[in-house]
Amino acid sequence: MKIGQKVKVCRIRQPIPEKMINRIKENPIGTIKEFKMVDGSGVGFWVQFEEKEEKMETWFFEDEIEPAS
Repeated sequence: MKIGQKVKVCRIRQPIPEKMINRIKENPIGTIKEFKMVDGSGVGFWVQFEEKEEKMETWFFEDEIEPAS
């Protein structure tokens, strides 16, 4: 996966705010904005979701997202 790529959230492992969970349920497609080192060995992805009035973003483990088709 690469920065700028559209991805789909397929599962959520870490706790995130309920507002974000509800947003992902409505539309699970976001854009990778940057990479994040997780647990010293893995790579996470900072994903941004476009909203009409605000941008929502959080990070995901690699197994939580997949390329959007």
